[in-house]
Amino acid sequence: MAEIMTIRGDLELLARTEHLFAGVREEFVCAARDPDTWAHLAARHAARDRIIRNSGSTRRFRKLYSPAALADERGRAHLSEMADGGADVRVAITALPHETIIIDRRFAILAGTDAPGGREYTVTTAPTLVGGVYALFEAAWETATDFKVFLRGERPQLDAESRTVLRALGSGATDETAARELGMSLRTYRRRVAELLAALDAGSRFQAGVRAGELGLSG
Repeated sequence: MAEIMTIRGDLELLARTEHLFAGVREEFVCAARDPDTWAHLAARHAARDRIIRNSGSTRRFRKLYSPAALADERGRAHLSEMADGGADVRVAITALPHETIIIDRRFAILAGTDAPGGREYTVTTAPTLVGGVYALFEAAWETATDFKVFLRGERPQLDAESRTVLRALGSGATDETAARELGMSLRTYRRRVAELLAALDAGSRFQAGVRAGELGLSG
């Protein structure tokens, strides 16, 4: 495959990249606006079936959607099907304008805008481009919320001070250093940490960091 290739239309994309979808070795990641991002029904179902069929293996499958994916029952059912099939599914805090697929950090598929003759897709194996796209995906993933948590509406609201304390916890600073940098007494800082753990339903500071990541709370 050439380092950069342009493909027009969902069916041609599927035909030209079928071996990539079928041969995922370690990881498949996808960012999409909604379940209808692949406009052609056959292409969408074929891709979905491959992911569900392979997600029970040791491979990791991550799907990131914009909140628009939850706009109707059909969209929510689609995401539930993916999650129940073993994929990690998260909802981004902002809209995702275009679909991006990355396979094994070796191939990236970037979707263009909708057009009458079908969307154009750019497929690349260039390490620099693939690495850059993957880094952008990771940044969006870290601030996204687990699909089922998002659906339950269990994302706690943290005020500015709580987010500052969360950042201090993530920095690894001692309580004394963090309290001093935040202009708090040590007693007040520890009280705010305890309140933060309670808000995140975490039993330890480590769990609080994990929980904050799951909920897309950057601190």
